[in-house]
This record gives sequence, C-alpha cells and structure tokens, in this order.
Amino acid sequence: MTQGGQRNPGRRTVLGAAVLGAGGVTVGLPGTASAAEGSSSYRDLPVPTVVAHRGASGYRPEHTLGSYQLALDMGAHVIEQDLVPTKDGHLVCRHENDITGTTDVAAHPEFASRRTTKSVDGVSLTGWFTEDFTLAELKTLRAKERIPGTRQENTLYDGRWTIPTFEEVLRWAEQQGRARGRRVWLHIETKHPTYFRGLGLGLEEPLAKLLRKYGRHRKNSPNFLQSFEPSSMQRLAELVAAPRVVLLSGAGTRPWDFEVAGDPRKVADLVKPEGLKWIAGFAQGLGPTLDLIIPKDAAGKLGTPTTLVRDAHAQGLILHPYTMRNENTFLPADFRRGTDPAAYGDAFGAFQMYFEQGIDGIFSDNPDTALLAAADFTRR
Repeated sequence: MTQGGQRNPGRRTVLGAAVLGAGGVTVGLPGTASAAEGSSSYRDLPVPTVVAHRGASGYRPEHTLGSYQLALDMGAHVIEQDLVPTKDGHLVCRHENDITGTTDVAAHPEFASRRTTKSVDGVSLTGWFTEDFTLAELKTLRAKERIPGTRQENTLYDGRWTIPTFEEVLRWAEQQGRARGRRVWLHIETKHPTYFRGLGLGLEEPLAKLLRKYGRHRKNSPNFLQSFEPSSMQRLAELVAAPRVVLLSGAGTRPWDFEVAGDPRKVADLVKPEGLKWIAGFAQGLGPTLDLIIPKDAAGKLGTPTTLVRDAHAQGLILHPYTMRNENTFLPADFRRGTDPAAYGDAFGAFQMYFEQGIDGIFSDNPDTALLAAADFTRR
C-alpha cells in the first residue's frame, strides 16, 4: 500500500475479457488463466476487482441468468445477486421484493388481487411483492427491463428469462466453473433482512444452508456476503465463515436494523475510525456508495475525496464501492457528454478518478467498460 491508502496498481494483474461485437468473441487480458486458477482468497482477486452489478445489467434485464452469463462472458471477476424470499421460503434473485417494475406480473390477471401497499423499511410501496407468491407462482412470470426509458435496447430481452432461484444460480456457477477451470465468484446480498425476519422469512439461515450445500461457506469460498444491515452480517458470521461486506448508503442515513433497535448511529458515524474498527470486528470489507469516496457538490461535480479508503484500509477492510454506469444520467456532472441523459458519457474518465483513490474494486452495470478502465489503470 502506498501513501494515502492507494495500492500499487502494478502488483496484481487485471483478470478479465472484453467482449467484442454481438457474437460474444472474447479477448483475454493479461493474467487471465493463472490469476483465476490461483485464487484461494478474496485478497487474491485482481485489483481493481470488477463486480458485475446485478449481472451485466447495462445490457440485459437485471438478475436474470442471461445477465449473469453475459457478465461472466465479459470477464467480470465477481457477479452480484440480491436475495429476497418467496412465500414458501425459497430465496430468489431480485433487487427488491417489489417486482412490479422488473417482471410482467401486472399483465397476469390471475394475480391482480395480489397488488397491495406495504411499508418496507419505512417506505410505502404499492405493487406486487415476492413474499406474497409461492415459487411456483413466481416461475410463471417473466423478467423485464427495470428502466426502459434509459435502456431501451434491453427491452429486446423482455420475457426471455424467468426469476432465478439462488440455488439455480449456485448450480449455474458450479457448472460454469467446471467448464472454465476456475471458480466463479459471487457477491450475495441479503435484502431487507429485518423486514423479512419480522414476517417469519429470515434470510440468513436458508442462505447459510445453501452455501453449505454447495461448499461455499468457508473462509476461502469464492463469494462475498453483503448487506446494508450490519446485524445481518453479524448473524451470518455465526453461521458461515465466508467473507462479509457491510454496505453503506448516504452519510446521513441510518441502517434499518439500527432504526428498529434504537441505535442512534448513522452511516456518518460508521465511516469514522471507531465505526470502521467496529465493522472490522465481524466483516472483511465495505461496499460504500461512491459519494462516500468522493462527494459531489450541488452541481453534481466531484469534490474533495474523503479519507474513507485510507481509514478503512488501516482497519484491514477492503472497499468495493457502488455503482458505476455508462449513461450520462448516472455519471458525475464532470463526465457527462451532450444533453441526452441516456447517452454514454466519459465513463472511462470517471472510473479513473475512483480508481486513483485506492479502492479495491467497484460495482458496475457495464463490466466490459469497467474491465477496460481497470486495465488502463494498471498499465499507468
């Protein structure tokens, strides 16, 4: 580690591949085979690590086997799943339990009566929710693009895939690992764990059971566990040894489990040295929003970097901040190009700014872009 918490980018090779053209032809980047086969710990992953956010969600409807497969084909180092439960206790991959915008449920008249309003982590939502469906019922639905106004091209794939169970993803990862001769890394998030535990649908126990079934529960297993609720990671620390990551939202927010427990601390407290020391007692990493690395000003431009990277590394924590996307609407104002919010901006420039802070990895909807940016950075 160099001064200011930055790591020497040359000390680890970038593992990955950039997809060229629609045919899915891949060109390997330096270190592809040896780095993958030799990985026995999360600390052996390439730096910067590219985490495919909900799969290759910039190109396919999120949390589908199609999105995960494309991310793997592109060379993403780690592929993310978000887990929510069904009524009958199965874990499925959706970013939210509200499936109104990510499936065709509204077009199913047999489920019209399931539409309801709920309070999830203090937010009122109206729609259809996974916990009101059995797995068999959910499997009659088809996935669709969540933000069609921004990613119109992705709507081409609406209806192609079903909602995958987490066990299906584990089977897919094992099959792909055997075919490729290397382990497929996953980044697994428990969504709204306190809310679901209150419904009698706790996430941690069934997750731990599946991890044990597929041999992914050990210290050096090829997956991270993550949650915005620290208590979920504390609970999983008692069940499995797999590495754990605490996700952090805006500085002024409070984790929902803290709200329920009456813990007054906010994210701003957790990113202080004493908060980071506490997290390091049960987790190995942080997944902070990018604004906790470099805040934005009122105009949306990047400001002065914080000391979070340096302070977290001092506690032995790695950092995988979220989320980089190619479209103007998601980029810092400094890197937007033109006036179309759905057009691509200077994503490469933004990646370089974040990589320069010494982060260990990054979540991206566009893993091919992130891999090329990481390769550029390591060659500097």
